Amino acid sequence: MSLWIWLLIACAMAYAWKLMGYFVPARLLKDPRMSRVAGTMTIGLLASLTVVNTVASGQSLAADARLGALAAAAIALALRAPFLVVVVLGAGTAAVLRMLGWN
Repeated sequence: MSLWIWLLIACAMAYAWKLMGYFVPARLLKDPRMSRVAGTMTIGLLASLTVVNTVASGQSLAADARLGALAAAAIALALRAPFLVVVVLGAGTAAVLRMLGWN
């Protein structure tokens, strides 16, 4: 099959998954446990995506400026810095590390 067929199949599956949400009974959505589970899953998925994008380079692991940027952002978050400061500090750290040759 061509790439376009696979892309259309993936789009149809994603749309079908979204439509399945309308069939979830309202009583399940009003349950406070469901809100906690959904919130926890969101945080876990975002954290795993961040880690994978930080240490993965294609099919291998890499320790480069992204790791330093993540560490700087984590420290800023631990110090309760505003989100914009965290982003700018992480980007600035990555830029400085790359300038120093830490590709």
